[in-house]
Amino acid sequence: MAFFFEAVCVIRSLLTSGDDFNYNTDGYEGDGAEDGKSQDGSETLPYIDESPTMSPQLCVPQGPDGEMVSPTPPEGLLPGGGIEKGLEMKKLVLSGFLASEEIYINQLEALLLPMRPLKATATTSQPVLTIQQIKTIFYKIQDIFEIHKEFYDALLPNIQQWDEKVTVGHLFQKLASQLGVYKAFVDNYKVALETAEKCSQANSQFQKISENLKVKGPKDSKDCTTTISMEALLYKPIDRVTRSTLVLHDLLKHTPKDHPDFPLLQDALRISQNFLSSINEEIDPRRTAVTTPKGEARQLVKDGFLVEVSESSRKLRHVFLFTDLLLCAKMKKTAVGRHQQYECKWYIPLADLTFQTLDESDSCPSIQVLPEHELEEMKIKISVLKNEIQKEKKAPKGQSRVERLRKKMNEQESWLLMHSPTIPFRIHNKHGKSYLFLLSSDYERSEWRESIQKLQKKDLQTCVLSSVELQVLTSSCFKLRTVHNIPVTSNKDDEETPGLYGFLHVIVHSAKGFKESANLYCTLEVDSFGYFVSKAKTRVFRDTTDPQWNEEFEIELEGSQHLRILCYEKCYDKSMLNKDDNEIVDKMMGKGKVQLDPQTVQSKNWHMDVIEMNGIKVEFSMKFTSRDLSLKRTPSKKQSGVFGVKINVVTKRERSKVPYIVRQCIEEVEKRGIDEVGIYRISGVATDIQALKAAFDTNTKDILVMLSDMDINAIAGTLKLYFRELPEPLLTDRLYPAFMEGIALSDPAAKENCMMHLLRSLPDPNLMTFLTLLEHLKRVAEKEPINKMSLHNLATVFGPTLLRPSESEHTKGQHITSASDIWSHDVMAQVQVLLYYLQHPPISFAELKRNTLYFSTDV
Repeated sequence: MAFFFEAVCVIRSLLTSGDDFNYNTDGYEGDGAEDGKSQDGSETLPYIDESPTMSPQLCVPQGPDGEMVSPTPPEGLLPGGGIEKGLEMKKLVLSGFLASEEIYINQLEALLLPMRPLKATATTSQPVLTIQQIKTIFYKIQDIFEIHKEFYDALLPNIQQWDEKVTVGHLFQKLASQLGVYKAFVDNYKVALETAEKCSQANSQFQKISENLKVKGPKDSKDCTTTISMEALLYKPIDRVTRSTLVLHDLLKHTPKDHPDFPLLQDALRISQNFLSSINEEIDPRRTAVTTPKGEARQLVKDGFLVEVSESSRKLRHVFLFTDLLLCAKMKKTAVGRHQQYECKWYIPLADLTFQTLDESDSCPSIQVLPEHELEEMKIKISVLKNEIQKEKKAPKGQSRVERLRKKMNEQESWLLMHSPTIPFRIHNKHGKSYLFLLSSDYERSEWRESIQKLQKKDLQTCVLSSVELQVLTSSCFKLRTVHNIPVTSNKDDEETPGLYGFLHVIVHSAKGFKESANLYCTLEVDSFGYFVSKAKTRVFRDTTDPQWNEEFEIELEGSQHLRILCYEKCYDKSMLNKDDNEIVDKMMGKGKVQLDPQTVQSKNWHMDVIEMNGIKVEFSMKFTSRDLSLKRTPSKKQSGVFGVKINVVTKRERSKVPYIVRQCIEEVEKRGIDEVGIYRISGVATDIQALKAAFDTNTKDILVMLSDMDINAIAGTLKLYFRELPEPLLTDRLYPAFMEGIALSDPAAKENCMMHLLRSLPDPNLMTFLTLLEHLKRVAEKEPINKMSLHNLATVFGPTLLRPSESEHTKGQHITSASDIWSHDVMAQVQVLLYYLQHPPISFAELKRNTLYFSTDV
């Protein structure tokens, strides 16, 4: 193992040294390393191609500042030794990669060759291996083979018929989007090797097979086959992703920025690098020059930015988990041009580290949570800034203003990142202090806990670092870190994928792999503004090993790139419940995440997938609706219903002042949902909402029974859906511009006159319904300490639904460049309009109609 870490470091140094590299048919190979000596005579190690006994470590080439780099292409590759047009160089890069892809496919094929006869004998009286052993050893090899065979077959004709119009970016993007298969392979890799080794020892027939696998040579090679061991072949997929990433760097270097391939290759590289980073955090860690008390190499296992509560305030820290200690550091302020450095704030030897709950200690600081509306206001400000930056980029001489806006956005995003986490992660030094971090998701907390607990299973000894040792270790953090930038969008390149804006529809179907019956449920999270937010939760499926939820959710996306699914076992033991609202006492059974690939998700059809987590498989489907499409309102074809039908038609038919659906949903929420945390914010199950919609549309007699039995979030979701599907918003298309102008007035008296006059101008059914909803939302907000829904929260949920521009108004006199612009456009004002009325003293319909103090304006 020590040799492996040495090799990794040498590979990394080779990749970043600037030495020339040559393409061969199996990736990249270092030049001039003979007999353990480099060209300058210093000790080195050869590039390692086959390392079956190694744990997988995927190398991301990095420069001295930690940024990703690609090798310098050799001049000798091109005729005459000169670098010619980028596209010619691109063809050479692709040709080399295609040749190596052919060898890789042959290697995978060689692995699959014995699998079929082994399967055939598994059901006989004299099996060589059991079915389970075959599944474990050859896990995901067939899938990986098919992915690369399809990629090779699509790439080959493009290179054979090469010209400047050829595009290949979509092929690499698709290849990168399928990296989840590699994740599953890597998770199983160690078990596969151990199983193969045990089977070899127990069965001489299998040993003979596994040591003499025949790999076909390239089509034009004289050497037809080579013999290689199964263990060596099983390492090939581990090695492949790194090499693919190197090729992507070079393809980008030699692809013009205006070529259609450029953004696709860039997206493929981003996905690949994210994958490598996530894998490297989970598999065997990197070596450092510092040793542990037992004389072993101290290695970095995991690092990341966390918010620490220190001296009653929040501080952003970079936390490093080594094999024997946890180190908390902050970035030191340095002079311009000087390398950044870390300063150690504290460290705890893992031998002395324990996890605390709130009940165990009074010394941990309490969590000060900001009102939700302050966070929502900041999100809106950031979205408006993004919109301004896009406009300024197109303006002549707008660059200096762009930089100022970027700086302001960075400050606001950093503030949001600092103040949004609320889930406590408490750690304690048995011989000293306790510390409190705040995380945005239980997902991160479990990752940190699991990583630490895995290391604590080893024979750890406590350690005390001298000031010199601590300084050396802290200095090494800058080069070793895997997370380089604070996760805010202002740190991303303009060319990077902005993420998805709109609505993600997710169906959580079922889960398999549970060993014992339990009460099971899943939560769904998506990333938003640099951190993850919980968006939906399935119902609890009781006492089962095979939960069949089949529940659909609609999740709003705000620049999201990932979906997470977390699976829990529900705890019903009241004595286990913690006094701290943010403590999650339910047992996490598994967790996983998927990349929201725009091309896959944005198709009109459902895309089915499986997340594998700790032996558990959760099956789900998803599809995406962009925000610009969701703005379009389609009137109902069924005028006898209530959804998509004008509000005055419904109230006239019902002979009511407020639609029956509004009154019944409000009554049910106030009866049993007013104490529900996140009421109106947490998504209800879409199938339940559709069932209620159908019942209201057909005026089903047992609607009251349905309402009393239905999950309260589904009832809240039905009410929101009703307002969203009105042919025109409740506050009308005609008055929309006037509401926008009225809320922007500075003088309080003028604003009051205008806003009340606008209410009087609404049709009576709209006004009565609005006032009824207004009083209901005020009653919900009165329970904010329990349900966490403030007036501002509720205004954020309902504002853009009750008050939206018509399609013609939306595009009139302005150019909206993207879905993110659509999201930010006027949203702040829409929220502010509803908030104004929510914060206003009670408004009576009769008083409003009688009152003549308000001046009349032509609206």
